[in-house]
Amino acid sequence: MKKRISVVLLTIFLMLAITSIAMAAGAEKEVKGLSNEVKMFIALASGLGIAIAAFGGALGQGRSIAAALEGIARNPGASGKLLTPMIIGLAMIESLVIYSLVVSLMLVMKL
Repeated sequence: MKKRISVVLLTIFLMLAITSIAMAAGAEKEVKGLSNEVKMFIALASGLGIAIAAFGGALGQGRSIAAALEGIARNPGASGKLLTPMIIGLAMIESLVIYSLVVSLMLVMKL
């Protein structure tokens, strides 16, 4: 069931990405700038991009914290050994969300 859901979500995401690319290709003919339709799809793509990145980052951080806390609960003496790698992992996950934010802001600033 999880595989079907992930395939459906990936298909929807790819369809939205391809549609925005197709709409942007038609705007190359305009000399003055981007049309309103292209601006709308860029805003939609940046909003969806940051939403998906935040959702994925939250899931990843939740799972990593849950695994670390489970390990600490089983062996309290290992808390010092688990804390540093967990913090580094959380920082790496958060950096991916920040990269998505930067890309989304770059797209929006082109409008």
